[in-house]
Amino acid sequence: MNCKMNLTPEEQGILNGEQGETMQKVMRSLVMYGDAFGAKRFVPVTGKGHLVTSFGISVLKPVFSIMDELIAAGLKVDETFTVDPRPLDYENVKCNPLEKLIFNKMMYGMQDPYEEQLKKLGLKSDKAFTCTCYMDEVGNEPKKGDVLSWAESSAVVYANSVLGARCNRNSGIIELFGSILGKVPEFDLLTGEGRRAKWIVEVKTSKKPEAQILGSAIGMKVMEDVPFIKGLDKFIGTTLGDAAKAYLKDMGAATASNGAVGLYHVENLTPEAVESGGSLVQDDAKVYVIDDAELERVRGSYPNVWKKPGAQPSRCFIGCPHLSFAQLGEWTGRFESELKKQGRQKVSLSTVLTAAPEVLERFQRENKAAYDKLLSFGVKLSSICPLMYMNNPLCGKKPVVTNSNKLRTYTSARYFTDDEIAQIAVKGGF
Repeated sequence: MNCKMNLTPEEQGILNGEQGETMQKVMRSLVMYGDAFGAKRFVPVTGKGHLVTSFGISVLKPVFSIMDELIAAGLKVDETFTVDPRPLDYENVKCNPLEKLIFNKMMYGMQDPYEEQLKKLGLKSDKAFTCTCYMDEVGNEPKKGDVLSWAESSAVVYANSVLGARCNRNSGIIELFGSILGKVPEFDLLTGEGRRAKWIVEVKTSKKPEAQILGSAIGMKVMEDVPFIKGLDKFIGTTLGDAAKAYLKDMGAATASNGAVGLYHVENLTPEAVESGGSLVQDDAKVYVIDDAELERVRGSYPNVWKKPGAQPSRCFIGCPHLSFAQLGEWTGRFESELKKQGRQKVSLSTVLTAAPEVLERFQRENKAAYDKLLSFGVKLSSICPLMYMNNPLCGKKPVVTNSNKLRTYTSARYFTDDEIAQIAVKGGF
């Protein structure tokens, strides 16, 4: 094939089929991908892989076929990889018989055989299912400067922004090919120029803005461009501790889902902003001012797309992306306070907190008092992907509330702030 990229002799040999037909197809796909985005060369992948396609949905037959071909050729990821959350958890996220039938027969009936394929290709473990693979407990946290081959939007924006790794917003399966080859085309967020900011976002609110709404506002304004955020450090500090990381995780997920942000810089806080400061901003950068009125305008623009707009909620999901260890403790305190305020012992709404399997294990092990409290409050803990649950047409028709702007964007769930969610969950409605 004709190729615009400059290939090394080894890379050209792979493209010519010297390492077999299947590896040739992998290389050809990545070369076509690189050519489409103007990449000049490949660069080595230095961080572990993460696969966005975690669900054995029956319509993905081409994916299963590709996996079989890779396995038959003896190809796999050199280092282990993690994968997005599983779609189902009947024990903690109850479904009626008809919903189960749709999940098992029409949607995720290939889940078990697909997970067997993932294991043969290098899946880290049976617990490696989470959208927050970068959590300490999970063991897939890239280092500053690492080049990654990921696709999960909330993980990509976190790795780029908070950790200073380098990763484009790849597509599913392409990111697997990059991990198998050990190289990815160099363009956009893998380059110094591609990481410079085209927007200056000035946060001028009277109090700390809700992370989800701030991220939503930024994403909808800058779309796929890189923003340089000023004034946020006044509210969340200049140290990347647990609280700041959790805030940026949720804010970043909203920028990536409500827009297409793959990288943001926060003045005096994120690694590259601390290192390079204003030199990261392009000379012709546009300015977007976010004040209290702008946040209120953005929040007010969210539509209510419930089948019955005036219905009372039937379920609440908290944790999309998955919650951190510290956030699980914070939610314990938030529910305890709200229950006391309302004079109740348990939440009245079916409420699910989601986190990575290994984060939940640590929470149970190291903060058992809080873990037991949450369960006593009637709250369920799960590692499910709420978005995959909501993709069931029957479940998607239910009036679900969430504190996640990502879940709101991709499903019919309605967004509420953390404090509002706690009040609704305890009361059982509005």
